[in-house]
Amino acid sequence: MFLKNVWIIYRSESDIAKNASIKCSKKLEALGVKVINSELGVKEDPLSKLISSDSNLPDLAIVLGGDGTVLRAARQLSINNIPIISFNVGGNLGFLTHDQSLLNSEYVWQQINENNFLITNRMMLDANIYSHLNNKLEKNSFWALNDFYFRPYRDEISPTCHLQLEIDGEIVNEYKGDGLIISSPTGSTAYAMATGGPILHPEIDAIIVSAICPMSLSSRPIVIPGQSKLIIKALGEKTRRVKIWQDGSSCSLVHPGDECIIKKSKYHAKLVVLQQSPSYYRTLSQKLHWASSLIHKKNSTK
Repeated sequence: MFLKNVWIIYRSESDIAKNASIKCSKKLEALGVKVINSELGVKEDPLSKLISSDSNLPDLAIVLGGDGTVLRAARQLSINNIPIISFNVGGNLGFLTHDQSLLNSEYVWQQINENNFLITNRMMLDANIYSHLNNKLEKNSFWALNDFYFRPYRDEISPTCHLQLEIDGEIVNEYKGDGLIISSPTGSTAYAMATGGPILHPEIDAIIVSAICPMSLSSRPIVIPGQSKLIIKALGEKTRRVKIWQDGSSCSLVHPGDECIIKKSKYHAKLVVLQQSPSYYRTLSQKLHWASSLIHKKNSTK
């Protein structure tokens, strides 16, 4: 990958990420690379405007921030087939990012120019919401790298929702409780994991369905084939609207009578992985503190 045009996308309201973006720009411009900087956050989203206005899409997008910044960027970059390399600058866990210290290396961009890296294709999910408004059927489409989840919309004491799940034309279950998560393998270490769902290796072609605090103890997380078609419907009174979130960001409302179809997307997030980065299993061990007592014991005996 010979770098001619690069976008640097950094976490908004983070001086650390902004300063890192400036340093990256100087290094790349010294190599003759054209660089465009853009901040990205929950409220600030100049990226969509940049994509629509710039006909010369970049060879690579550098994302500086945590997993949330990567997820927001990936939803727009992936549908335009733009590879992403990310660094954990001012973020938290960083399951999707490289360590910030690699930015100080003089050889990172040389590695990329010499094709000394891997590109992993991460499954994404599509959600198509069909609503009946003013006697017309309206369709809205969304994408997610981690997950879509359904939560009650009404602000009241202990709100719950009632959802029906259909998989490949068969009604599988009705969920009553705090909601439902539909997760990709990448999202298996996010909200789905907090509900007791399994961790899937990102190369597994599968989808996780996990209830959020269900009223029935028999409602267990399930893993289904990646080619499955899921239909989620809100049940109950017309006032019991359900809010849909994509990768932790609010995206739409579903009313009883509407339906949301979720399936594997035709788009993939193209994540650049440097060869010296840790393996997926080592990342899990470090981020989730697995075998931490053994590591501590090993270090204490040295």
